[in-house]
Amino acid sequence: MTIDLKKLKSGDRRTLAKAITLVESQNTEHQKEAQALIKSILPSTGNSFRIGISGSPGVGKSTFIEALGKELTESGKKVAVLAVDPTSPISGGSILGDKTRMEELSQDKNAFIRPSPSSGSLGGIAFKTREALLLCEAAGFEIILIETVGVGQSEFEVADLVDYFTLLMLPGGGDELQGIKKGILELADVVVVNKADRNNKENAENTKQDYQNAFNLMAGHDKDVIQVMTCSALEKQNIKEVYSHVFKQLEEKNKDGSLSVRRQDQNKSWFKRLVDELLKKSFFQDPTTLKLYEELLTKVAENKMNPLEAATNVMKKFLP
Repeated sequence: MTIDLKKLKSGDRRTLAKAITLVESQNTEHQKEAQALIKSILPSTGNSFRIGISGSPGVGKSTFIEALGKELTESGKKVAVLAVDPTSPISGGSILGDKTRMEELSQDKNAFIRPSPSSGSLGGIAFKTREALLLCEAAGFEIILIETVGVGQSEFEVADLVDYFTLLMLPGGGDELQGIKKGILELADVVVVNKADRNNKENAENTKQDYQNAFNLMAGHDKDVIQVMTCSALEKQNIKEVYSHVFKQLEEKNKDGSLSVRRQDQNKSWFKRLVDELLKKSFFQDPTTLKLYEELLTKVAENKMNPLEAATNVMKKFLP
């Protein structure tokens, strides 16, 4: 699968889509080509702002992303959206419907939308999302928006990919605050209460105040207080204010060096994850180890061997 580097770096969307398909492929030859491609484009990466957007199902992530994306393209920015769709563990299929949910943005010549199947990835972040992100940067996209599947492990996964983390909430979520893990809230750089429209405006303002009070308590005296904002993505209200706040903070992070430190930590995380992937791949490609694995799996299922003993035995075979 030949990728024209000149076309890719010129921002050709068809070439970019083809390159992402290459890095997502499980074909052995394609993987070798993908590795060479990523190596060749690395010097052209790292020049974008990477923003993660998460929230529970129904919070309006796609509507928010489209509204934000249009605000950005109208200001002259090139925007790429990497929207991770959940893959069924039964059929292996995924919805991949983000282009239909972001119809206006998908037709924008300064935008690129790529839905990617999560392929069973624990946090809902497709395993090749990082490589797709780098390809988008090489293609000249200045803003990369990464939409995750929903609230949960995906927040921690996306934190290893992005420079800034936006958590969307629904109006009336004050009671929900008690059920959200403190760690997830601490990952957020900004919380946005969406759907502050029609009869929800007062409710949204009350919810905003509930969250803001919680963050004030969490921050204490030695930490910056996370900002809570409201918007209506549907009516495109306060989107510009959210956009201005996010990019003001990103510029500050860029100036004080904290963005560079965060990128270094992300590269370490990427390296660790690749080591895990290669070890796992080597494990399941070794026929002798795989045969023993299947035998011990049956014994564990039938209570003839405890899982720890079985795991120890199979690893001794793989790594004598």
